[in-house]
Amino acid sequence: MSSREQILARIRAALTDVPDREQEGAGSIERTYRTAHTSDGPALLDLLADHLTDYRAHVHRTTDDALPAVLARLFADRGTRTLAVPPGLPSHWLSGAAGVEQLHDDGTLTPRRLDTTDSVVTGCALAVAETGTIVLDAGPGQGRRLLTLVPDHHVCVVRADQVVASLPRALPLLDPARPQTWISGPSATSDIELDRVEGVHGPRTLDVVIVGPGPSDGDQP
Repeated sequence: MSSREQILARIRAALTDVPDREQEGAGSIERTYRTAHTSDGPALLDLLADHLTDYRAHVHRTTDDALPAVLARLFADRGTRTLAVPPGLPSHWLSGAAGVEQLHDDGTLTPRRLDTTDSVVTGCALAVAETGTIVLDAGPGQGRRLLTLVPDHHVCVVRADQVVASLPRALPLLDPARPQTWISGPSATSDIELDRVEGVHGPRTLDVVIVGPGPSDGDQP
């Protein structure tokens, strides 16, 4: 018997004394609790930006038309010479990134190659305002988890229509069968003396570009 079969057998054994009516109703539990503490609307973008900034991400607000210029400025400020680009990323996003070598990932970029790549740019699946969390699920414009975990600098573009208020509203929108990466700020950890170290488990620097209504062409403080 495999480990999986052993675990499932134990679960079945533990459920033998559960009344049939409870088992049948387990999937239709009434959930009348509040699913969010924030109303939908432009305020969600401000809340997301505030929380991301608290997590030491660099937040930028812009419009769709100005997005290529904002991305080009971020790469120039960073001194980016090589850029990892996932499949399905809108080509016009990088129309202003002249002089940057674009490494389009076809599944052959190795960890060693990505370790010498200056930056990576992606979209996202959605973002959660109340927790300041961005979720990637390897969809178009997001690429493999490897792309966003190895380079030291990650630029992530979040559209206004991808921002939801809370986790209870986010989870039904995600496919549990897809590989997911949940991001709340740059990678960070602390040692036993609580000294913060960034860049251990992922990018040391996270730039988040929020595309939608609100203040543009300026960074959140």
